[in-house]
Amino acid sequence: MEKKDLRIIFMGTPEFAVESLRQLVEGGYNVVAVVTQPDKPVGRHGSVLHASAVKEYALSKGLPVLQPVKMKDPDFIEQLRSYHADLQVVVAFRMLPEVVWAMPRFGTFNVHAALLPQYRGAAPINWAVINGETKTGVTTFFLDHDIDTGRIIMKKEFAIPDDADVEYVYDGLMMLGADICKETVDAVLETDGDVPSVAQDESVTLRPAPKIFKETCLINWHQDAKKVYDFVRGLSPYPGAWCEIAQEGGKPVVMKIFKTAKTSKELHPDNHTGDIAADNGRLFVAAADSWLEITELQLAGKKRMNARDFLNGYKQIENFKISNTEL
Repeated sequence: MEKKDLRIIFMGTPEFAVESLRQLVEGGYNVVAVVTQPDKPVGRHGSVLHASAVKEYALSKGLPVLQPVKMKDPDFIEQLRSYHADLQVVVAFRMLPEVVWAMPRFGTFNVHAALLPQYRGAAPINWAVINGETKTGVTTFFLDHDIDTGRIIMKKEFAIPDDADVEYVYDGLMMLGADICKETVDAVLETDGDVPSVAQDESVTLRPAPKIFKETCLINWHQDAKKVYDFVRGLSPYPGAWCEIAQEGGKPVVMKIFKTAKTSKELHPDNHTGDIAADNGRLFVAAADSWLEITELQLAGKKRMNARDFLNGYKQIENFKISNTEL
């Protein structure tokens, strides 16, 4: 089968999906339509509508764009069917009902930013870094009834350096995901839709990747410093790990932490978890087993700053302590 003969519908929303769509479109594949989320209201009163990154790219290439509010809407289903797609490609999109994923004759495959079956869920990149993984990757698989459980087509690994934050891993997997997306489409072409796939191994101990909320990002300092270190970089730069600092009896102030450094600075018997210390322009917080250096942070209502600038405004930082509810 030739590229021009394989009719593809692409589904995705954020920047992460754009690179996969770009490689298909600029690689000469026959993308007949794009499905993305409805425009989101933004601004103080929600009066301005903001298009998704995928929509903006699709329109720049003259591609038809569908934006259903509900995936089971009969009008949307009929419109989708009218494109007579042979294959649907999903990258960073919502869960699809069977009436949608089963529609093309060659099925629907998803590009997932993890090495399935590990890290099924909405935030696989964050959780891989939070859990201190040294590698992750991307997987293509055929959609079925449950989330991220379908038959695996391909995998590609990606190394996670110990000092990498989630932005670094996101950018790397975005490019790797685009590569595996194109290679999977090529495999469909080469096999006339009969591409080999294997069932996921359900016997292993699974690590999930649930959606991340504000409360998820609250730092628990009653952990080893390495765990806090990984937690911070797994949420940096967005949405950002946070805690609160306060003087005794004072009002707590929210502090987001974007970057930390492991140290050999040991705790003394009179130190307690959540203690804060400063030394020659460097800022430290006591974790369960040792001090962790805080190098980049942001106070509520302020700009992101390095520790030295922060300490210039908090001369008596030793009078402060971590005050969040995890302590």
